[in-house]
Amino acid sequence: MASGGPVEHGYPHLEIVRASITALYRRLSYDTIHTFDTSVAPVDVAFHDTDDLHLGAQRVARELVRHYRLPDARLIVGFREMTHAANVELAAGPEYFVELNDRFRTHRRDIGAALAHEVTHVYLHRLGLSFPGVRDNEVLTDTAATYLGAGWLLLDAYREDGASSQKLGYLTPEEFGYVLAKRARVFGEDPSVWFTSAQAYTAYTRGRARARRDEEQPPLSAAGWAGRRRYARDRRRAREPRAGGVERGVPYVFSAEGVPGAGGGGGAGAGARGGGGAGSGSGGLRVSFPCPTCHQRIRVPVRGRVRARCGLCRTVLECDT
Repeated sequence: MASGGPVEHGYPHLEIVRASITALYRRLSYDTIHTFDTSVAPVDVAFHDTDDLHLGAQRVARELVRHYRLPDARLIVGFREMTHAANVELAAGPEYFVELNDRFRTHRRDIGAALAHEVTHVYLHRLGLSFPGVRDNEVLTDTAATYLGAGWLLLDAYREDGASSQKLGYLTPEEFGYVLAKRARVFGEDPSVWFTSAQAYTAYTRGRARARRDEEQPPLSAAGWAGRRRYARDRRRAREPRAGGVERGVPYVFSAEGVPGAGGGGGAGAGARGGGGAGSGSGGLRVSFPCPTCHQRIRVPVRGRVRARCGLCRTVLECDT
């Protein structure tokens, strides 16, 4: 919890965030993820100054438990002085003890945000889904909370001005916005109407712009002119090894037919659509690239216009290979 100090910005955890989205789809499946098509409603986690502190915290906790469909989980919420925003004891259950920072006694509007992170910890614990290392696992928790419809509360708790600042969670504000935009794209939501923090809205728009760039990378048909030109050059180099390797920093990898590409792709199907074009007669060249929805790598033949379907998140992608 950043309180009064500098708030980190940008995308320092982006690769872990993307790996977290992939891990969610692999562990939960497409069908289960789509049962979270409705986010936590602001009215269900609203906390007024006139509400009893402990009864109100328990009410919000029950609502988040309901959102994650954990009917037998019981959260016991308390408050104490601590460095972090909150902590949960991940025992066998069904009771889980959650401690919130004493500052939430007077900052009650953000209790829902703190509990969203901790209840997600319980959910992932029951799934047996975790990453090695404390930092990566906390990034996974923030990403899961946001992608499954509760983490917008964490972004809305971000406030910053010249005199003070507050941010909950391990993701940067822009990374929260990035994941939230990914979710909005899948479920057709507009989370911007829920924000009470102007800074949160700004972070969301920046994250949304970054998420859109994932959908505009070659060999996707939506790629811009510069990306398409770079891709054509790298494709030519892949066909003629003596011309040099593929430029660093690009999301795609070329490989010969029957030779797995780096990071390589199972779980995706592809079919030719229209044929012809620059990719025809490529000598069995294939290209591997990340799905812009779930970030699993997809591998398709280089033969012009191709329609690919991700086997993990079922996204249909128009490609110009």
